[in-house]
Amino acid sequence: MNDQPNEETKEVIIPEVITVRELAELVEVSPIQIIKTLMSNGVLASINQQIDFDTAAIISAEYGFEARLPYPEISEDEGEGSELSSWQRLIVGEAEENLCERPPVVTMLGHVDHGKTTLLDAIRHSNVVDQESGGITQHIGAYQVKHHDRRITFLDTPGHAAFTAMRARGAHTTDIAVLVVAADDGVKPQTIEALNHARAAHVPIIVALNKIDRPNARPEYAKQELSDIGLMPDDWGGDTMIIPVSAKQKLGLEDLLEAILLVADELGVQANPNRPAIGAVLEGRLDKRRGPIATILVQNGTLKTGDVVVVGETWGKIRALTDEQDRRHRTAPPGTPAVITGLRGVPAAGDHLEVIASERTARAIARKRQEASKARRQAIPRRPISLDDISARIREGEAQELAVVLKTDVQGSIEPIVNSLKNLSIGDIKLNVIHVAAGNINESDINLALASESIILGFRVNVETSARRMATAEGIGIKIYEIIYNLVDDVEKAMKGLLEPVYEEKMIGEAEIRAVFDIPKIGRIAGCYITRGIIRRNAKVRVLRGEKALHKGVLSSLRRFEKDVREVRTGYECGVKVEGFEAVEVGDHLQFYVMERQEQE
Repeated sequence: MNDQPNEETKEVIIPEVITVRELAELVEVSPIQIIKTLMSNGVLASINQQIDFDTAAIISAEYGFEARLPYPEISEDEGEGSELSSWQRLIVGEAEENLCERPPVVTMLGHVDHGKTTLLDAIRHSNVVDQESGGITQHIGAYQVKHHDRRITFLDTPGHAAFTAMRARGAHTTDIAVLVVAADDGVKPQTIEALNHARAAHVPIIVALNKIDRPNARPEYAKQELSDIGLMPDDWGGDTMIIPVSAKQKLGLEDLLEAILLVADELGVQANPNRPAIGAVLEGRLDKRRGPIATILVQNGTLKTGDVVVVGETWGKIRALTDEQDRRHRTAPPGTPAVITGLRGVPAAGDHLEVIASERTARAIARKRQEASKARRQAIPRRPISLDDISARIREGEAQELAVVLKTDVQGSIEPIVNSLKNLSIGDIKLNVIHVAAGNINESDINLALASESIILGFRVNVETSARRMATAEGIGIKIYEIIYNLVDDVEKAMKGLLEPVYEEKMIGEAEIRAVFDIPKIGRIAGCYITRGIIRRNAKVRVLRGEKALHKGVLSSLRRFEKDVREVRTGYECGVKVEGFEAVEVGDHLQFYVMERQEQE
């Protein structure tokens, strides 16, 4: 143990795996002292041996240091219920004087062919759309634009499904969502779906009302439709900024960028550029010429050429950092997208990136994650999230609502089902319909349910094969109904089940003790005569002497003529042993009862 511990606790950043030598350098003591402290804690280690984070944290505390991982370790439940936004959680523990403004990260969402990529193309003054197959975005793009000497990072996704899939993997990359709606087409099913995905991510929403230059544009009608889905325009007294734009004519682009910067200023997005980088993978692929490459977003810290990184289950040393135009850079500051080369494998979208001190440690962390992933895959397949699982979470105070994703056969079925569900009111339990739409259950629905921990309900719909396979793999429950009232009844029962259950004693039988036997190694056995009802082996028992209750407990055995039995009825004799109570006497009475759950009104 350190002879002179620090009076003030300092903070130290430690990776998942670290060598004794590296830990000694971080806590500013000699490796010999670390080895001695490890030995006093029952761990034998050499100077180059690797120890895990938990062990390193305990040792650091001995020297007055509080250890934390390079990225915030926050559970799903804590993340959902936290008052901190996703970017704020990334800078927890950073000193205020080290923080500075960073570019806001904006994701473009909306209905297909409403002009998301064309709008971004107009903002960037370049041509992205023509590079895509059929003018439809096929991959995740990440671009930066400059407006009034301030940078804005745009993520152009293949759709909201990818947006939510990344969020389901814990990659909270977006600060602001721009919902693109065509003024000549209005709100469409995919618009609502994109909105629900953005709301589930708890990010501010700006609406870009595109194609206002078209002769058949109906911006006021589109605003009315937007207000009907909860996006009340600010010029109508609401709180949603709806910016009229035309990607083709390049109208309203300045206003849109100003709106984004205004929301960013309200959020106050910050980062610490003077620390090792952490980030998230937007896309990973294998290039025939360059090997594994990944498009990443730096969320905190600065990424440099030559940095050793761990990305998900792989690692590597960054050989090159390039932007979307394939220009090389030495560094990538916070809020900046970059394409990196030098990884040993292809990471998945949503994987976390972190800079590690040495190649040896990075290799060990990647190997540890691979082994953990393999163990999870070989484990028993996960049982889909059931209403009982959610019920247990709510009773333990970990959740306060039943979240539902609803898919119906036709549009006309939506209103009666949603209205019936909204009329349900069971105690303090809240029913939250995360998303509702007509059509079969698909992978996008599974991703949304996974990200929001929802149950999926279907009314006269099918489940796509890929979606069913994904639901099984991810543990998402799906229930399909043919009759509306069956669906509503099941949800009502589920919500009642989510309430704290109320139990009541139900007397099932009584017995009189007529003899007592002391049996070596077993204890005192009561010979009983059943005077009323029935007694069962799993029943609870109350021992009475006159009017006084001596003991409440359970039966540890129930026998008749040397045989174990499950129950004994009125008029029969039996031998019982009351667990944990040896003071029974002839003349005592036993009352047998069970605890029955009461139905909630």
